[in-house]
Amino acid sequence: MFDLFSRKDPSLPQNDSHRQQEKRQEQLVKTQENYVWDLENPNVGPVPMAKDVPQDANPTLTWTIIVLKTLMPIVENLVSNVKDTAELVDIKKGVNEASDALGSLKLGQQLAFISNTTEMLKSLVEIYLRLVRAEVKEHREDEGLDAYKDLFQKIPLPAVAAAFQQNDCFARYRVAGQNPMLIKGVSSLADNFPVNETDYQKVMGLDDSLAEALAESRVFLLDYHELKVLVDNPQTPEKQVFAPIALFALPKDRKSLIPVAIQSGQNKDDSTITYAVQNNDNSSEYWQWQAAMTMVQVADGNYHELFVHLGRTHLVIEAFTIATNRCLAESHPINVLLLPHFEGTLFINNSAAGSLIAAGGPIESIFGGKIKATQNAAGTDRLGLDFYRYMLPNDLATRQVGNRDFLPDYPYRDDATLIWEAIHNWTTAYTSIYYTDDATVTEDYELAAWAESLMTEGAINGFKPITTREQLSDVLTMIIFTSSAQHAAVNFPQRSLMSFAPAVTGAIWGKDPTNIQTEKAWLQNLPPMSQSLEQLSLLQLLGGVYYRQLGEYRSNNFPYLDWFEDDRITDQGGPLSQFQASLADIEQTINIRNETRQEYSFLLPSKIPPSINI
Repeated sequence: MFDLFSRKDPSLPQNDSHRQQEKRQEQLVKTQENYVWDLENPNVGPVPMAKDVPQDANPTLTWTIIVLKTLMPIVENLVSNVKDTAELVDIKKGVNEASDALGSLKLGQQLAFISNTTEMLKSLVEIYLRLVRAEVKEHREDEGLDAYKDLFQKIPLPAVAAAFQQNDCFARYRVAGQNPMLIKGVSSLADNFPVNETDYQKVMGLDDSLAEALAESRVFLLDYHELKVLVDNPQTPEKQVFAPIALFALPKDRKSLIPVAIQSGQNKDDSTITYAVQNNDNSSEYWQWQAAMTMVQVADGNYHELFVHLGRTHLVIEAFTIATNRCLAESHPINVLLLPHFEGTLFINNSAAGSLIAAGGPIESIFGGKIKATQNAAGTDRLGLDFYRYMLPNDLATRQVGNRDFLPDYPYRDDATLIWEAIHNWTTAYTSIYYTDDATVTEDYELAAWAESLMTEGAINGFKPITTREQLSDVLTMIIFTSSAQHAAVNFPQRSLMSFAPAVTGAIWGKDPTNIQTEKAWLQNLPPMSQSLEQLSLLQLLGGVYYRQLGEYRSNNFPYLDWFEDDRITDQGGPLSQFQASLADIEQTINIRNETRQEYSFLLPSKIPPSINI
């Protein structure tokens, strides 16, 4: 009934025979029974999700073993920190044996192997969930930041723990952190952010001025106004989120961003502006500046996890995964191209929606907004995201940060642009094999149905019918970039930059962070040890699972053979080998860049999984 070798000779539906078209439609009807839209997920609704995870969307054996190996030291670290015990010897031995045996596994053995590893993962997760909510061992109140550092018993302490209080580290987060997608250039300041010239010069020097810096495109802004729903719905008066505005500037030599001022809220009349203090003189001004930076880092933690991570990668790609399976036949070349970039996404999103962002889950525990407000914020951002405007070149231009002459030190932009261009060249070369001109695009009725589904059922804001080969290449580039490089850029910093809670966390644990005079008062706004350990454990896991890499296309069924079977794609010198060669060149370029800049490795192609699978 179905084509067993659909990837050998992909075809456009209008070019098939009548019988072939009937077979395509029969296959789609069958697939649509498994890939069903759901607008009523209680934790992310009305964001369109898959009603269930189809069997063929479950993780591979290799993925399961990688997760087990990543989770094991995290659980061992939990055991060292809580008033509970767990016996891990048998599981640890089993994980090592499974990892060693994977390379020699033979056909016919994989089902039992999958069953065993799945049971090991289930057992380890159960232990993790018990320990992560267990009582943390006591810490003396006078230990300060050392108490947070001591949580890393079996896991290396991230380097950021020694640097996060420094202004240059705070600025570095804006261009090379977990959320380098918010910083924007400005030529004027809004009336609700009255930074004055005198205080600006106290930070930047008397030989500079705010007016001059604005005129020379040296002023940049972070504005967290989208967090208003969380500000208005705190969990308690002593566990809350703010929506600050932060000003950064480049000195006249344009070397690196310098933080200048932070306003605690959007309304100038009931907000406080704190100006940067460079040196730790233990003054009240210094600790108020530390509190202001913490306020921004908390806002950024929320913006990052709810918007740029969950909403703009996971939930966006969910819609494309469903629509692609429902509307494009298995023999359609766009289906063949995209499916490897959706591997694991429905499974991991289902897990996230059912646990991470659910009531009583880690997001509610670690973050400051009421869980319903938090869920609504993520959903509203996902539904409001304009697909075309958020394409990398357009987004950089909109934020006025695309010009390297104006902002020279911006590792995310520089590396992401290389990846974007490589993917764009790949999608252009790939689609030109099957679409000979623009007419073949408009005549593709499956592609038209796909676009219509994304505009309606998928609720992809700004999406529109595809009428040219160039537009198709842009769309495919955005999809592949989002599911690979963009997700890597926002996911993997969680481990090194976010797992140490004093550096970045989800809530201010105090009533008034605008009135901090001492180190003790600042410390009291940081999260309790239990939430800090939970955050550490979760983000070490999410930021530690690397499964496959961009440019690697394999099937999801053991023994994981090469995915593409069309010789026009796979021949030496063809589109696939050209793409892989360009990624190798980018790897080398980024490594060379890292010799002369502070290391930024989140977009090394070897560290970019091809899909959102964690």
